[in-house]
Amino acid sequence: MTDDRQAYWESVYSSKGEAEVSWFQEAPQPSMDLFKLVGAQPSDAVIDIGGGASRLVDHLIAAGHKDVSVLDLSSAALSQAQARLGEASSIVEWIVADASTWLPSRSYDIWHDRAAFHFLTEPKQQSRYMDRVRSALRPGGHVVIGAFAPDGPERCSGLPVDRHNAKSLGERLGKSFALLDTREYEHRTPWDSKQKFQFSTFTRVQ
Repeated sequence: MTDDRQAYWESVYSSKGEAEVSWFQEAPQPSMDLFKLVGAQPSDAVIDIGGGASRLVDHLIAAGHKDVSVLDLSSAALSQAQARLGEASSIVEWIVADASTWLPSRSYDIWHDRAAFHFLTEPKQQSRYMDRVRSALRPGGHVVIGAFAPDGPERCSGLPVDRHNAKSLGERLGKSFALLDTREYEHRTPWDSKQKFQFSTFTRVQ
């Protein structure tokens, strides 16, 4: 399953430019607003799940963050981001892996995911993903997940998605996490269509 998904995303990022995918954002403002909300510090260990060629890493580095990791299934996506960052890419840990099978080797203060979790449509995949959150995030840390909202698209990049709100994400995270914030966001694609997202932020309380 992972091999099939990896091959699919390698094909997407090998055949399309950064701004030719629907999820492209010039400035990841919703995510940066939520980093501010949780009081993110430059010394915090941050991991961006499904970060791909996203520009969030650029903005984190510009804000002074020095401990940033980006995980994605596609090495081609990560290569796009590395090429864009140039020398600055050397301070980032780039991880080619499936977030639902990856084995974290360290702890993080902030786990960020915009538009990756919603591609996991099987309960077992979702459960394994949440196991990784629980094993990697320190107590007091924060999880930010942006996913298609219940009234958002049913598919993305030709694949089915599982739409979410704060309630469905909280149920999957479990009692160790408390909801801090939830908000709607309407993303406009590069071709100006609208996609409804729900961003939910949780704090690990135990």
